[in-house]
Amino acid sequence: MAPARNPISSKHVAVIGAGASGLIAARELHREGHTVVVFEREKQVGGLWIYSPKSESDPLGLDPTRPIVHSSVYESLRTNLPRECMGFRDFPFVPCVDDFSRDSRRYPSHREVLAYLQDFAREFKIEEMVRFETEVVRVETVDGKWRVRSKNSDDLSKDEIFDAVVVCSGHYTEPYVAHIPGKD
Repeated sequence: MAPARNPISSKHVAVIGAGASGLIAARELHREGHTVVVFEREKQVGGLWIYSPKSESDPLGLDPTRPIVHSSVYESLRTNLPRECMGFRDFPFVPCVDDFSRDSRRYPSHREVLAYLQDFAREFKIEEMVRFETEVVRVETVDGKWRVRSKNSDDLSKDEIFDAVVVCSGHYTEPYVAHIPGKD
C-alpha cells in the first residue's frame, strides 16, 4: 500500500508577468490547486516576444520618467533555437500546417513564438487569470504574507495580500549599468 500523501493546501498566488515563464508558472500552480492571479502590464500575453516598432529614448534607463518600451525583439527576428527545443513538454511547438498565415520554419519568427504562447494561454485557460494592463509597482512582506500593489491602465492602485509571489518579469526592461569609476 502506498503511503498517504499530504494534500497541498491551496494558496493565493501572484504571478508577475505573462511571458513564457509566467504562463507556465500560472498553469502549474493552477494544476496544483492554487488560486492564481497573473499581473501583466501589456494588453496581451507573450512577454518579450511582443514586437513593437518603438525604441527606447533612453537605452541606459537613466531617466526614470521616460516611457518604457517593453519589447526587445526586432522586426526581422527569428529564433536561434529550433522550435522543438522551445516548446513545453506537454504542448509541443509544432508547425501549424492548417494555417498558412503561420510560420512553419524550424527556426520561426518572433510572431510565431508569440502565437505559440497565445495558443498555450488559450488552451490552458490562463488568460482568464490575467489582469492585463496592470503593472506591479511594489511587493513587500506583511505578517508572513505578501502585499502586492498594482496599478492599472486607469492609474488606479490596488493593494492585495497573497500567500506567495512568483516573479516572472524577465530582465530586459531595466538595463544593469555597472558602476565603473571614471566611466562618465
